[in-house]
Amino acid sequence: MTDFDLLVVGTGPAGEKGAVQAAYFGKRVAIIERHPVLGGARITSCALPSKNLRETALALVALRRREAPSVRAEVRPGATLAELMCRQEPLVGNEIARVRANLDRHGVEIVRGSAHFEDPHTLRVDGPDGGVRHLRAPVILLAPGSSPHRPDGIPFDDPDVHDSDEILSVERIPASLTVVGGGVIGSEFATMLGPLGVRVTLLERGERLLPFADAEMSRLLTASLPQVGVTARFGVKAVTVSRAPDGIATRLEDGSRVVSEQVLVCAGRVGNTAELGLAAAGLTADGRGRLAVNANYQTAVPHIYAAGDVIGFPALASTSMEQARIAICHAFDLKYKTRLSPVLPLGIYTIPELAMVGKTEEEAAADGDDVVIGRARFGDNARGQIAGDADGMVKLLFARADRKLVGTHIVGERATELIHVASTGLALGATVETFIDAVYNFPTLSELYKYAAYDALGKIGSATSSILPAGGTT
Repeated sequence: MTDFDLLVVGTGPAGEKGAVQAAYFGKRVAIIERHPVLGGARITSCALPSKNLRETALALVALRRREAPSVRAEVRPGATLAELMCRQEPLVGNEIARVRANLDRHGVEIVRGSAHFEDPHTLRVDGPDGGVRHLRAPVILLAPGSSPHRPDGIPFDDPDVHDSDEILSVERIPASLTVVGGGVIGSEFATMLGPLGVRVTLLERGERLLPFADAEMSRLLTASLPQVGVTARFGVKAVTVSRAPDGIATRLEDGSRVVSEQVLVCAGRVGNTAELGLAAAGLTADGRGRLAVNANYQTAVPHIYAAGDVIGFPALASTSMEQARIAICHAFDLKYKTRLSPVLPLGIYTIPELAMVGKTEEEAAADGDDVVIGRARFGDNARGQIAGDADGMVKLLFARADRKLVGTHIVGERATELIHVASTGLALGATVETFIDAVYNFPTLSELYKYAAYDALGKIGSATSSILPAGGTT
């Protein structure tokens, strides 16, 4: 029996940062990891591997946009996805080493094995060598991460039917692929595989991509799909996936079918709680393995906290880290961090990227907000023209009454980087004049903020009409 101040389950973003936060303030911490490598899904299947492949796809798209007659951008026939994930081994190795170094530096004990509750304060850890340890602590943080949801009836044992963790391990790039599900993961994989020469058909049962996003930006993203080799069908529900003489057939509810060489099923993710023995701790997960928490990330058992994918949306590494830090500060009455920032930028790594922070146009309307919208298009920006990204857009929402920024939405190259300008502005109460007064380097995509602000200023009303030249902004 070993006693600690804190036990953490999982070494992903939430687990690592929660453990280190407690250790930084002098707590004795043990962190439990059942996988052979540290770091969670960001290292083994999600963030790093998929974004690494995406960079190759993005480079191909960028070269093709430039339309240089003497430059050809193509993927060699027979290439594998592993070959296109450049420098994968050192990239993953460096991140694993960083996680271990961070835990070691703060004196966090790493315990290998699978954790199971024996009572609300005790975890039994079954080690990979058959050994067993019993660990006790007054506080426990659950950050076990998530795995792809596998709907019943899908033949995942077929080598050509994949979930989102498996798809990056395929031995060769398929000629055609059906992606079932147009959520974040489905949209990202569809747009990164299309530029590699895969004929991608994206099936989405809803009426548009990413329903949580601003509708105008969702339409812009959808309009760009054919440019990266993706055909999207909306309002269609996949009923069955099965092996057929001509490939893998996905039969739809209307009786039609889509045949492709391989199928990727993106049906969301499930919290990794099934093997934790939650009942022994007095906890129950929902049908997707998720745990309910309060504002302090306490579960129904107050001394057991949860953070990251296991508590559901937004399930991002950035927010997961902060959730865990807040949980630990609350658990040990540390005044260091007491709440999650109300300004949470979201980045979707499609091609082109989509990013957002604050209210959407639809949310503002539903709340009865009187907002003014300013837009600036990449095609009117010198850096956007150089990149060949004529269809991107920055969209700013300002409150008419006080001219403060209430939301920002971007589709286009580097959107996930550009959004941080807006998130900082939103947190600091930026107004339309903040962006107009700012000086941005030329040529940069950041200039789009200034011209979107000018566009909004011209719509605010007669009070500003004397400021602007006839015909709009300069």
